[in-house]
Amino acid sequence: MRSFLFVPGDSEKKLAKAYDSGADVVILDLEDSVSADRKPAARALVREAAADAPGTVAIRVNALDTGLVDDDLAAVMAARPAMIVLPKSETGADVAHLSARLSVHEAEQDVADGATRVLAIATETARAMFGLGTYDAAGPRLAAMTWGLEDLSAALGVSRTRDENGRVTDPFAFARTMCLAGAKAAGVLPIDAVYTDFRNSEGLARESREAAADGFLGKLAIHPAQVAVINEAFTPSAEAVAAARRIVAAFEENPGAGVVSLDGRMVDRPHLINAQQLLARVGA
Repeated sequence: MRSFLFVPGDSEKKLAKAYDSGADVVILDLEDSVSADRKPAARALVREAAADAPGTVAIRVNALDTGLVDDDLAAVMAARPAMIVLPKSETGADVAHLSARLSVHEAEQDVADGATRVLAIATETARAMFGLGTYDAAGPRLAAMTWGLEDLSAALGVSRTRDENGRVTDPFAFARTMCLAGAKAAGVLPIDAVYTDFRNSEGLARESREAAADGFLGKLAIHPAQVAVINEAFTPSAEAVAAARRIVAAFEENPGAGVVSLDGRMVDRPHLINAQQLLARVGA
């Protein structure tokens, strides 16, 4: 899963086109993109769009403290989405709380317990920054973690989120790194945040390449035009795949070795692990 495209849940026009984007996951949104008075209509539209989906569907519900999440789940779980996106998650316990609610709805819909996975947006409040090391106890539903810039900027009261070169400023670079580490510690997919300047394809490509190099495995999108750029950045190149295969082969030829020589350089176990992970992603 490389690209995750947000689609407003109350827009029939955008919902109808969502699956033509090429996104690996389409996120039908019931939260920030939908005004309070439009929530009931959006739930009905999202349920219909998810039920007819030709690809992988996630649904972003409202935050746990809004009092809206139960109505969200009651409306959409009949469509059997692959994933629920939990906004403003602050700890792994929030995911466990959502998981308990999902178990009830899965039982009511005759869905296997645990079949619905969770993507946690884990940096949208100041308090959430202190909980990024707790997601290893979130339970088996947790599939991925991502970070949010816009809500965090409001929570921190900052006056800018990016510098003159378009890169995120220090508070958000810290949030990004901690989310990456938290996801890796929890054994789930780390997903990079949205790039809001959707007309700037060069900036998106640069940020996507940097995220992939840093260890993220996918990125959120807010416009269909961003999907192809993201997919390309997070698809390992033929050269990278070939290099990974050579590293794996070198260790297979030297079983038990901690270090092998390859093309005049020493390659150790961390290189092998990285190569194996890259090949696993290609296979998936």
